[in-house]
Amino acid sequence: MDSLISVIIPNHNGTSTIGKCLEAAFSSRYDNFEVIVVDDCSTDNSVEIIKRFPCKLIQLDKHSGASRTRNVGAHNSTGDILFFIDSDCILQEDALSIAYESIRNRGNTVIGGTYARLAYDDNFFGTFQAIFVNYHETKRREPDYIAAHAMIIESKVFKESGGFPEDFLPIIEDVEFTHRLRRSGYKLIMNPEILVRHIFNFTLIRSFKNAFRKTTYWTIYSLKNRDIFKDSGTASLELKTNVVTYFLNLFLIMLSFLLKQIVFLTPIPLIFFLNLFVNRNLLRMFYDTKGLFFFISSVLYYTMIYSLSVGIGSFMGMVKYLLIYRHREGYN
Repeated sequence: MDSLISVIIPNHNGTSTIGKCLEAAFSSRYDNFEVIVVDDCSTDNSVEIIKRFPCKLIQLDKHSGASRTRNVGAHNSTGDILFFIDSDCILQEDALSIAYESIRNRGNTVIGGTYARLAYDDNFFGTFQAIFVNYHETKRREPDYIAAHAMIIESKVFKESGGFPEDFLPIIEDVEFTHRLRRSGYKLIMNPEILVRHIFNFTLIRSFKNAFRKTTYWTIYSLKNRDIFKDSGTASLELKTNVVTYFLNLFLIMLSFLLKQIVFLTPIPLIFFLNLFVNRNLLRMFYDTKGLFFFISSVLYYTMIYSLSVGIGSFMGMVKYLLIYRHREGYN
């Protein structure tokens, strides 16, 4: 008999997504699994939705964050294998079967999955983000980290590791956790066939805010971790090149305007096309997934707007690190 897989889902005010998430989880073709939902003190009606499904529901008595909810779910599981997803992720029917085959007989290994290239809500901003994440997370078979939107790990390994850090930043706890595992000798493997479709519900503003927030905390963590220039998943050298070239071109434009010297504008086309060359594989994925119009829109958004939000987030992260986090042992 195949091993029991515990699907662990943290939830906080997930009314718009948790029903779809659970419906997909219980549609799995894998026969031997349980679903554990840990509700992080929701104030909406998501708990009522969760109770419609045959899952184990654990309700926290105070809002504690994603790390705490995942740890509680893991410690209340009975499976030999843990599969972590988010409450806004749609598990594909074959994901658990592929996850089991990926991790069986692989001691000391953590398996990662990723977003399907088409978001569940297939609008421009959601699918842009889905492709962006898919590309960076699957670029290497042995990634720098594994994200908790599709993380597979043996239960005994998780419990021996101490789990997700609870005295930490509000997000990217999965990055710290898998970095810690790798330093302890565990292997990280990405399987691009393990897919979840993410429900983003992104607009332009939400996309901008998401990039800003994640970059802010990633910068804090990277400065503390002393790996700010590392090619690390979505914090890739390609993205960093995109941001640097954006602000370099902006600086040249301002310099030309202030000094009234058009010569400062001459390097801009070269710098822009150099950035496109560095990011060519990501841009090709935009084209391959959705065609020419989406490709053109993505290039403009990625180089003109997304780079701005990431740049501002990086600056805010540096400021917060220097003023707040620099001398802290923990982060909260």
